[in-house]
Amino acid sequence: MKVSTPKSRQDLHIKRRDRVLEVGPGNRPSFRANVLVEKFLGDDTHRCGGLRIFPHQQLVNAAAEALPFADKEFDYVICNQVLEHSDDPAQFLREVMRVGKAGYIETPSLLGEWLFPKKSHRWVVLNIGDKLVLYDKRRVPGNYANDYGELFLNYLPYQSLPYKLLPFSEGELMHVRYEWKDDIDFLINPTDEYYSKFFLKKWDREMVCTLFPPRGFATELGRTLRAAAHVIGDKLRRSQGRRPLSLEEYKALHPGEFK
Repeated sequence: MKVSTPKSRQDLHIKRRDRVLEVGPGNRPSFRANVLVEKFLGDDTHRCGGLRIFPHQQLVNAAAEALPFADKEFDYVICNQVLEHSDDPAQFLREVMRVGKAGYIETPSLLGEWLFPKKSHRWVVLNIGDKLVLYDKRRVPGNYANDYGELFLNYLPYQSLPYKLLPFSEGELMHVRYEWKDDIDFLINPTDEYYSKFFLKKWDREMVCTLFPPRGFATELGRTLRAAAHVIGDKLRRSQGRRPLSLEEYKALHPGEFK
């Protein structure tokens, strides 16, 4: 079941002694993960840069749909910007639930995918009523050819303070952030119009309020102040962070592990 909507990967309910798996870390692995699973070691098509690994982490070459681990081997599983790439998201999620007791899933939202689409993304995702709902991107109306990522990903986050606060004050506008425990309540290509209309029809006010419930001024002020504190804290953490290794550097430390 869903337990929270974290502000970011730095806002997760991970205990100090938890054993943590990250699936599909790409070029931005979570430092807290003990084990990384990556399907594509030398192919950067699905990510924004070369694969990175922190020195303390174990790298496993495997697919998310067939994880080589025992049932409930991990206390926590992180899946950041990877589910939307899967050929079989149902099997992906079943495997994550099998090996993990709890975890975190982050994907672009429907709006995020429209603003900065990627050809390798097969699914658009929304959190509707605490359900993780995925819909085949090819069946969703809209122009996914125009990519505005240079503005929304590479420019505004570094030039505009109000925009920098947006991901933390309106977390699910551009992304879906879903922290779960025990199991994940999900739907794929739902035929029930209650869910499918969010992907196939024009949004009316009722639909908007379902996804973004109205809030009072005090709540808004509190969210804005917490977002500002999170941005400052995140910047401090990044300035003190350790540098991850490239795949070549990792292989040099672990000769013979990957051929």
